Amino acid sequence: MQLKNCIPLLLIVCVIHITGCATTRDLQRVHGELDGKIAQLREDNANIRKDIEKINEAIVTLRKSQAEINADVTDIKDNIQKLNGATEQLRKDISLLKEIKEKLDNASFKINFIENFLGIGKKENHANGEKSGKIAAKTAIKGKGNKESVYAAAYESFKEGKYENARDEFQNFLRQYPDTEYSDNAQFWIGECYYFEKQYEKAILEYEKVVKNYPGGNKIPYALLKQGLSFLNLGDRSSAGLILQRVIKEYPNTNQARIARAKLLEIK
Repeated sequence: MQLKNCIPLLLIVCVIHITGCATTRDLQRVHGELDGKIAQLREDNANIRKDIEKINEAIVTLRKSQAEINADVTDIKDNIQKLNGATEQLRKDISLLKEIKEKLDNASFKINFIENFLGIGKKENHANGEKSGKIAAKTAIKGKGNKESVYAAAYESFKEGKYENARDEFQNFLRQYPDTEYSDNAQFWIGECYYFEKQYEKAILEYEKVVKNYPGGNKIPYALLKQGLSFLNLGDRSSAGLILQRVIKEYPNTNQARIARAKLLEIK
């Protein structure tokens, strides 16, 4: 009876022993799997760290590149600003030179106009005139197609009193250069050529072209005054008076207006 009573106890002990052995193996297996996963995680973590380091290096490189680009952009902006400043200064210088040239041209024109008006235009003697004519011709040939040279040659002929030649040369100039800074001058001098040849009717028509064809030019008061004087020379005081009054009204503070007033007083 005692042996029978011990059998269940032995069975229980065996079961416990077997169960204990199975649990230990499972734990060892799980532990091994965990160790493997931990090792893999450590390896992954190490790889991630390497990737992060590479990314950080790339970021540093990009920042350096960005800084260099910003520096280049700043230099470019500075250079552009300097260039703009230089360009603006150049424009001012060009504008100043143009202004000086215009003043010199106007001064020269006024002197010549007064000389012509008073009948004391520079007429060289035959020898000097011939010499000047040759120089002008050489200049025109040398500067063929150059508006300054063509204009200068024509004006030289005018100053020498060669009005027919000068008129032809000025007309040729206008055919070549109908719209330049010299064109209204050339048209005016054509009228002057006729005026000094005492062909007043033709002079009036040529002066009228100055007014109509070059409304923005500064030779209009000169042309109007000489147009009025031409009518006076033709004995047409009525037309002369109207034109001289126009000079006074439209160009009141000019030498031409003062001359017009003096002439009006003479014909009243």
